[in-house]
Amino acid sequence: MKKNEIDYTLYLCTDRELMSTDTLEEAAEQAIKGGCTVVQLREKNCSSLEFYETAKKIRKITRKYNIPLIINDRVDIALAVDADGVHVGQSDLPAKVVRHIIGEDKIMGVSAAKLSEARQAVEAGADYLGVGAMYPTDTKTDARPVTMEELKEIRSAVNVPIVVIGGINQKTLHNFKGIGIDGLAVVSAVISAENIERAAHNMVTGFRA
Repeated sequence: MKKNEIDYTLYLCTDRELMSTDTLEEAAEQAIKGGCTVVQLREKNCSSLEFYETAKKIRKITRKYNIPLIINDRVDIALAVDADGVHVGQSDLPAKVVRHIIGEDKIMGVSAAKLSEARQAVEAGADYLGVGAMYPTDTKTDARPVTMEELKEIRSAVNVPIVVIGGINQKTLHNFKGIGIDGLAVVSAVISAENIERAAHNMVTGFRA
């Protein structure tokens, strides 16, 4: 899969504390069946071994459906399981360092909440940006809200794909249509749903409509 051919429409960030299924593998597969186009594995409260073992299982599923797997923060895990890429925030390893470690072929996503961060990320080799938090959210309580004006400013300044994150759900997705945003990064709106596949499908169709 070439980096410039990736569809960022529905970018799932996993959260085992919020999932409605028994396992993350079930949640990821149901989301993919519903139309999820990228999976980011995010683990904050487990050992490196547990993260590695989970990543291997999720990698098997994403390969089955030819969907990119992005590992949050942990460059070592991403390389260990041969994930498609890694996503880093502003308090993680510097993007320039990450790019040097993973090489040019793997995807690197970077979180950005303001224009200066977005420009620095692109200069460091980011393949896409995760911009947010757009709205207050329980999954990222320390995130500074990004205004629509700031989002549009970032969009006009960079030429890489942008996914918005933070409070993105069925009610808010319509605010991001027609302004050049490439995709929606979702957590609870999909992974907490009683029917994950249907929730993913509804998000995709709502955004593409």
